[in-house]
Amino acid sequence: MQQSDQDIRNRLLIARLPAMPQILVRLIEHLQADDLGMPELAALISKDAGMTGKLLAVANSSAYQRHQRNVNLEQSLVALGTDMIKTLVISDSVFQTFNNFPHSGSTDLRAFWKNSLSAAVIAREIARLVEYPHQEEAYLAGLLHNVGRLALLATAPKEYAYNFTARDDEDLCAVEQRTLQITHAEAGAWLIERWQLDSFLADAVLYHHESSDRLESAHPLIRIVRLAHVLSSHPGDDALVAEAAALCGIAPDDARQMLAGAARQVDKAAAHLGIDLAGADDIPAPPAYAPPALDPVQQRLSEEVRNMVLVSEVGQSFARQQGESGLLEAMTRSARILFDFGNAVVLLENPTGHALVGAPVPGSQRIAEFAVPLAKGGPIAKSALERRPAFIGREPGEGGNAEPLGLAEEQLLRMLGTDSLVCVPLVAGARCLGVLIGGVAAWQIPYCQRRERFMQSFGAQAASALENMLSERGHARRQLASVAEEYREASRRVVHEVNNPLSIIKNYLSVLDSKLARQEPVGGEMSILNEEIDRVGQLVQSLADLKPADTGPRPTDVGKVIDEVQRLFRSTGFVPASVEIDVNMHDDATRIEGDADVLKQILVNLVKNAIEALGTTGGRVEIVNRGHVNRERHLYIELVVSDNGPGLSREVLAHLFSPVKSTKDGAHHGLGLSIVHSLVKKLGGHIACRSGRTGTAFEILLPAWLGSGTAVALPARALGSA
Repeated sequence: MQQSDQDIRNRLLIARLPAMPQILVRLIEHLQADDLGMPELAALISKDAGMTGKLLAVANSSAYQRHQRNVNLEQSLVALGTDMIKTLVISDSVFQTFNNFPHSGSTDLRAFWKNSLSAAVIAREIARLVEYPHQEEAYLAGLLHNVGRLALLATAPKEYAYNFTARDDEDLCAVEQRTLQITHAEAGAWLIERWQLDSFLADAVLYHHESSDRLESAHPLIRIVRLAHVLSSHPGDDALVAEAAALCGIAPDDARQMLAGAARQVDKAAAHLGIDLAGADDIPAPPAYAPPALDPVQQRLSEEVRNMVLVSEVGQSFARQQGESGLLEAMTRSARILFDFGNAVVLLENPTGHALVGAPVPGSQRIAEFAVPLAKGGPIAKSALERRPAFIGREPGEGGNAEPLGLAEEQLLRMLGTDSLVCVPLVAGARCLGVLIGGVAAWQIPYCQRRERFMQSFGAQAASALENMLSERGHARRQLASVAEEYREASRRVVHEVNNPLSIIKNYLSVLDSKLARQEPVGGEMSILNEEIDRVGQLVQSLADLKPADTGPRPTDVGKVIDEVQRLFRSTGFVPASVEIDVNMHDDATRIEGDADVLKQILVNLVKNAIEALGTTGGRVEIVNRGHVNRERHLYIELVVSDNGPGLSREVLAHLFSPVKSTKDGAHHGLGLSIVHSLVKKLGGHIACRSGRTGTAFEILLPAWLGSGTAVALPARALGSA
């Protein structure tokens, strides 16, 4: 029987093939991490009651019993040894997995098991000889190298039963490719990839029939499994054995010695696992390939599989659509092609969930004004509420409707120009997003009813694509709202920061007016005004994120910036006569790594806040450079801006650097310290606040400049233990 490639692969998906046992998955993870000793083995095995019982039975068998029986798991594991434990865990796990394949109980697997165990034992011995570090992985790869044959038997028992016990060679692969469009090597690799084993196991299984010249530079595990397969399945082919042995750098005679020694180990392993290999070599070969004739059940299965393939392809087509209009058009177009609808429309659930409303598609705009109330019943509403397809004729008894049509159904019959309707609910999870309605002739209804399951699958794919599109649209709206909120917050910050230089400009204009009236020089004031105007421009420009390109780290002279800030406040009327500003600088620690304008913005905010805190009673504001500080192996310069005012309350301290509403007048007060905090972080620094009855101090750590020309005497590494 000819099957398409997609057909057999979809049948593999629905064949309910067993999953890899968790104990084996965890064992492989430990082996790949090279951290599996006896304690880890004991802890792993103790969690699996079946495996524990198997190991206890083997340890207490005559092969391992010495003077006394091993009564507990720990004693049993010691008696068996690490290598035997790994072998038994891998073998028994795979054995149980194989026996869980469909049809395995009705098929003689003795020859299959003997071949798999032989390949496993030989693969491990090859790994030992070539010093491949993961010998248990090689053993597992040998065990699994023909698992694809079991998968194909489970998926296509009638087509493949004739070939399951056939000689495992290239001729078998050719027959598989011709009849099923997939070989057992491809099926086995596909299954192992589904088990998500993080190794070259899948590749070793996929390429175990490849020619030697293609595998010369392949991963060692692939070459090991190729040789193990040849020795276990084709020991009499001297040329083939010699080619495969050369891949691993092993002499043909040494390879044959491994084969002779493997027979004894296979019998021993089978005995421990409880596998009866007696008569495995006497199983008669199958007759020449002769596929049986199709029966009605097989025909139905083939149709179901074809439908699954079509639905899968339709789902991929839906996922590629852009926008709601494109998706709805793709849904109606696909429904017309697949179900032979004369025309089709889509009704979607409205936001309240009380009605189905028409979704406009090109060529059918009138449907946008159409609505079907869900509470008033009718075949269409019933189909949506019960989530089942409905087949609707003009008269009761036609199609699936047992009652007269409602107004909505009659309107749709006229709108679609047909005498019968098929209603396909669009169901995603537990929710019906709407219905797709197609117009058909009355004689087509029985054919459509036979394809009801296909229509349900189609509706599920369409609903899934529709739900994803609606979810993405909602996500996009949330992103836009988030961006808008960020922009509003940035605007508030910029407005707050612009107020500082504008206040300075206003004060300097007053000073400038007085000096001009007295005909005094105003060069210094004009320079400051230019600087502050440039600063306003930079702040406004930052709102649109139009910052200049980053030129990399650069030094900033702390003393120079503090002098500029001090000059700004002293040269204007902003500082009351009762307030004194003192500066105390460190002689050595003079440079930080960062932008001078950012540091100036930080200090202006802090000094302004300190002056406002002192109020009309006056006091002292102090700016201090305390020198270098080593914190967590990084070198900083510590700056402190303090005042001897009344201090901050506990409530204010608790939310000090958050943008909260302050008690000061104005729309943007309360943002200053949050901006200072973000600017300090921007420079890679840290800020803290101490406040009490004697005043408030803001302590700032900023990265010290360690580049060429720095005044720092010791590198940061030398201060790492400070």
